[in-house]
Amino acid sequence: MMPSGWMRDGFEVVCNDSGKGKFEICINGEFVPQASLVCAGAVFTDDRIQIGKGVFIESGAMIKGPSIIGDYTEIRQGAYVRGDCLIGKNCVIGHTTEVKHSVFLNGSRAGHFAYIGDSILGRGVNLGAGTKLANLRFISGTVSIKIEGSLIDTGRRKLGALLGDNAQTGCNSVTNPGTLVALDSIIAPNTTVRPGLYAPCSVIR
Repeated sequence: MMPSGWMRDGFEVVCNDSGKGKFEICINGEFVPQASLVCAGAVFTDDRIQIGKGVFIESGAMIKGPSIIGDYTEIRQGAYVRGDCLIGKNCVIGHTTEVKHSVFLNGSRAGHFAYIGDSILGRGVNLGAGTKLANLRFISGTVSIKIEGSLIDTGRRKLGALLGDNAQTGCNSVTNPGTLVALDSIIAPNTTVRPGLYAPCSVIR
């Protein structure tokens, strides 16, 4: 961590996006493999935060423990990781994105203005700007999910979305609490998704 900004004598950072594999730290011209960088102004609330190799955390990010940040993940300026989060390798948590009680499997990205609450993102999931994975019913009560005609009460007051591997959401899409979207599915921009189970390769409009 650099206590007075990004650069000091002999210190150099080359970065276009750690999630795309271009993140390098050099000290006095010598490459430091697998080094992580936490910029001044990032806030850690306690010592229950584990950071992997090659992680890049920008100024203004806040991380609450317990949380685990996997290798080569990028947490951008203004991101808020609210605790009880497991973030895998090569993930992105972007500007003004809030993540709470959630899991990102490897390669998942929430790059811009997203909310992810009590949710699981499969491998390679990409959330378009402004995506909201709502986790709390508008009318008070536990979250129920309709599967094959049967309504299953999860018993949970808060439950967001489960998105399968390589699922994608368009900009400003919203999933209601208890949304289960199988792998390789697409949620169109500006779509509000009803709770329930959606088959693989679904196109949800």
